[in-house]
Amino acid sequence: MDSETEYSEGKTKKVLVNSYERNPIARKKCIEHFGLNCQVCNFNFEEKFGDLGKEFIHVHHKVDIATIGNEYSVNPLTDLIPVCPNCHSMLHKKKPAYSIEELKIIMK
Repeated sequence: MDSETEYSEGKTKKVLVNSYERNPIARKKCIEHFGLNCQVCNFNFEEKFGDLGKEFIHVHHKVDIATIGNEYSVNPLTDLIPVCPNCHSMLHKKKPAYSIEELKIIMK
């Protein structure tokens, strides 16, 4: 590969996507129950990044909210689970998403 080769980036384009509202109370209850460690790999942002990572974690919907298509009720202890962004991305590498247990097996 030629080290002098350059590639263009940064061109703007319009993208139309659906955005689904998340309930902040359900998220809070999920985190209160499970804690701030990733439930797949056990990563904790505050332990690694100090104050910068304090209270940071993604919350994964076990059933992809986009597949439901309507407003619905969520149980924060059975329908949601805290995961780090890396594991969250890996969970969604297939549709429907991998389960927490499936991803743990893949990581072994």
